[in-house]
Amino acid sequence: MISEREVAKTLTLIERDPLRAKEIVSKYPERDYFVVGITGSPGSGKSTMTDKLAEMFAMEKDVAIIAVDPTSAFTGGAFLGDRIRMRRSARRKNIFIRSMASRGAVGGLSPGIYDAVEFLGRVGYDIIFVETVGVGQSETDIVNLADLVLLILAPGSGDDVQMLKAGIMEIGDIYVVNKQDLDGSQKLLANIEATLKLSGIDRDVISTNSVTGENIDNLKKIIQSHLTVLSQTEKLKKNRKDRYRFNLLNTLFSILRTSYKKTEDLEKIINFYASKEEKDNGSKKD
Repeated sequence: MISEREVAKTLTLIERDPLRAKEIVSKYPERDYFVVGITGSPGSGKSTMTDKLAEMFAMEKDVAIIAVDPTSAFTGGAFLGDRIRMRRSARRKNIFIRSMASRGAVGGLSPGIYDAVEFLGRVGYDIIFVETVGVGQSETDIVNLADLVLLILAPGSGDDVQMLKAGIMEIGDIYVVNKQDLDGSQKLLANIEATLKLSGIDRDVISTNSVTGENIDNLKKIIQSHLTVLSQTEKLKKNRKDRYRFNLLNTLFSILRTSYKKTEDLEKIINFYASKEEKDNGSKKD
């Protein structure tokens, strides 16, 4: 594995120049790795959860964490808030932590993150945790990036009620009711189980306390079980192909944005082809 310093420098290049990113990544051989997405509403304890899980998995594997932070309006960079909260992981030599700015991306993830994850996997990290900004309904890009998604919920948040109503529950593979010591945690757990049952969605649901570490070991076992199944089937290869395809679309969109810097020009092109397709569909019906 290359040095942490070299990893950090290369990630900076990937993040700053998405169009060169694929050339950089292609220099390293492909290998199997897992991407675990951690998402949920603000204040649900995502950072503490990521910190705890990374520390546990690092006892057996090399781990990387990408903490997606909101973009600073002044510098365009990440605020680094999540990285500050991950004190345990920061002390371990085999855990690499990187903050990446969301750069205003609609789904909470910047285009460069796909190549960043692929790079980390190729240079030797076995499990890559991606913690998202946590902005509720728009937090859907993580499905296209991660092999496994943890949806972290906590009692007393109106956002969690909206998630239940809006159907965002479908993005999670494992549902975690965190802060189980708070009032309302059992009610939230029951609501989630009822919602999943009514929707016909079969998922793991568990309650935890990421601060005290209560039930985190059981959560790790559930995650490991999912990852084992992935490694024994073709699902991991399919995920990689899907991730590459989605990454390619993001890159093409970046090229379009660079070529047509004025939003109005890009808008005109989109409107032109949209209206053309509508006309073509209309003539087919006639």
